[in-house]
Amino acid sequence: MNAAAPQPKENMGAPLPRIDGRLKVTGQASYPADLAAANVAYGVLATSSIARGTVTALHLDNARAVPGVLDIVTYGDMDAVDKPKFGNTAAASIAPLHDRKVFHDGQIIALVVAETFEAAEQAALLIRADYAEEKPSAGFDSPGATTIAAAGKSPMFKEDVKVGDFDVAYAAAPVRIDARYSTPTQHHNPIELFSTTAMWQGDQLTIHEPSQNVTGWKAELARQLKIDPAKVRIVSPYIGGAFGSKGPMTARTAIVAVAARRLGRPVRCVVSRMQAFGTQTYRAETRHRIRMGADKDGRITAFAHEGWEVTSRPDPYVVGGTSATGRMYDYGAVLTHVSLVQADRNTPGYMRSPPETPYVYALENAMDEMAVALAMDPVEFRRVNEPKAEPIGRKPFSSRSLMQCYDQAADAFGWTKRDAKVGSMHDGDWLIGMGCATAVYPTSSAPCAARVWLTVDGDVRVQSGSHEIGTGVRTVAGQMAAERLGVAMDRVSVEMGDSTLPPAPVSGGSISTASVCSAVLKACDAIRTKLFAAASGEGGALAGAHNEELDIVDGKIIAKGGASAKVEDVLKTMRVGAIEEYAEYAPKGASPEALKKLYAGQPEFHGGEQDEDSVKYAFGAEFVEVRINRLTREIRVPRIVGAFAAGRIMNTRTARSQLMGGMIWGIGQALHEATEVDSRYARYVNRDLQDYLVPVNADIKDLQVILVPEIDHEVNPAGVKGLGELGNVGTAAAVASAVYHATGKRIRDLPIRIEQLIV
Repeated sequence: MNAAAPQPKENMGAPLPRIDGRLKVTGQASYPADLAAANVAYGVLATSSIARGTVTALHLDNARAVPGVLDIVTYGDMDAVDKPKFGNTAAASIAPLHDRKVFHDGQIIALVVAETFEAAEQAALLIRADYAEEKPSAGFDSPGATTIAAAGKSPMFKEDVKVGDFDVAYAAAPVRIDARYSTPTQHHNPIELFSTTAMWQGDQLTIHEPSQNVTGWKAELARQLKIDPAKVRIVSPYIGGAFGSKGPMTARTAIVAVAARRLGRPVRCVVSRMQAFGTQTYRAETRHRIRMGADKDGRITAFAHEGWEVTSRPDPYVVGGTSATGRMYDYGAVLTHVSLVQADRNTPGYMRSPPETPYVYALENAMDEMAVALAMDPVEFRRVNEPKAEPIGRKPFSSRSLMQCYDQAADAFGWTKRDAKVGSMHDGDWLIGMGCATAVYPTSSAPCAARVWLTVDGDVRVQSGSHEIGTGVRTVAGQMAAERLGVAMDRVSVEMGDSTLPPAPVSGGSISTASVCSAVLKACDAIRTKLFAAASGEGGALAGAHNEELDIVDGKIIAKGGASAKVEDVLKTMRVGAIEEYAEYAPKGASPEALKKLYAGQPEFHGGEQDEDSVKYAFGAEFVEVRINRLTREIRVPRIVGAFAAGRIMNTRTARSQLMGGMIWGIGQALHEATEVDSRYARYVNRDLQDYLVPVNADIKDLQVILVPEIDHEVNPAGVKGLGELGNVGTAAAVASAVYHATGKRIRDLPIRIEQLIV
């Protein structure tokens, strides 16, 4: 055991290496755009140079004259295809080649297909468009932008939560704060570029594309193309970075499929990094106003959180993080409201912990500001307001280990050594600041199916149409099967990332481990039941034993008294070479139609604050040290400690990796990431990795992850709380608090840059 493979504590699985780790580090893992395809043609997108208007003419002659050009798919060529339906499966309702109207900068206006990538790229650059241009609205404060209420515009955000009389409670509070915060547009920049490879064999269509939702894409693409879903296959065995960017399907997939059908040969389109900024989803920028009132003992009596979010004109994408912030602490009266600002931008979408990252950033900053106003230690302020039940519906938490996280993280960080006086800590020319913040993420799961085989040779095969996006779900699904069937991990193979496999929900919302492992657990337990019945039945090696007295360990069925029988022998007595079980898991509270929806690619999510019996969240506490040069105002983060409680941890190695990655991302959100928008033209400016800043190795120093033991039997059969998105929720607020502690400057707008500290 070492830091990368932590020693398991109570309710934690072993830190086994990733089942696909060797394939990935040796380059043998096959990503969708790596697929060797015979006679493949290459597609390159042409995109708009304006953000609002109409394409009046498209000049294609120069493009068609490029040697090797085979086809150009553009206006009129998609008329027989249905438009996308905005939702969890489709990224936007914007159908770029169905309508000459331009809704945003970088909108697709054509797909050029050629014998070589170079020819397609040259031709795409030669396409010229004439526009009837209109003045665009870039976002907040732009003339022409429209503001509407968010509640009810999305099934994921039905209402603005509230309780009590906020105005009365706030007016009566002896200590009050009223502050505004903001977070910028942030774009996905995964290592693996976005791509689509479409291949037809007769009327059968296969799409190789990095996807977090192969089952959902299969149904949506079939609907758009007006063909039987059984004739569509989506394949995505490995994904080189996703976290929301490859969850909903974009319009590109159907366009490439049409091009391949027209040509009668495979077509591959790899989107350039620059074009991805306009053709994929991104994190919407947000603004927040938080008002908080407290008594002099530090008890919060009133809390109001208003949020504003930018979305596109056609699609009401809602971030809606007040569902979590409104339930976070023991507030007393609560008032929330979220508004959408419709602008001439592409539709935003999911990015790692979509609602919680921006909204909890505002909340945790406000908590720090109130702690300062009360002259209280920030940790103790949170302890004073630790709830026994969530404040909106007074439902209990299924488990809540937040203060255990704070205690363990504070101890490891050395919080008691912090001098609370602003600007009091320094090391030579470096001002030292320390800050902390809460991490929270709703615990949900969704219907899922899995197939498991156990052979007479002791091999186990697991199948589920889930997705390995780097979280380690392939590994933990294998561990669940190995554990329940008593075999070594090297005897387990796991197949994922193919819509022909048993359906699984989108790999988003930190639901994959809970959903997949619950389905695998159910299939394995069905196998155990058959084995136990054969072993304990009349004439069996363990005749008379009851199922609850039996277990499987190291290939043997072991009775409570110590008698045992080899699984191999039991299978032989059953006269079978293998047992196969297909299991369908539906979470508590699922509708009667839940499994039908799963197969249709529209699975239900259950958990978080939605369940009637309890609120289900995973929690964490993060502590950050920043150092700021008193002369140059350079900002460094030499230390960060996070402690997290997330129910059953299936694998401490993969869990630590996910939380570590989230914390690094959080540092990037605090100090680096921002998509710059030219407000005159509603265009993105820094559309490459030279100017779109992300953390690099030199930015990350001492990072420690603490896994806090927690048992929660209410969340799902596996007892798992998702944690892939938990780690980056509180980081940026902790950094902002540390910056204030070092300098006395309260930076409320992300990212925190040198220029904000100079003035």
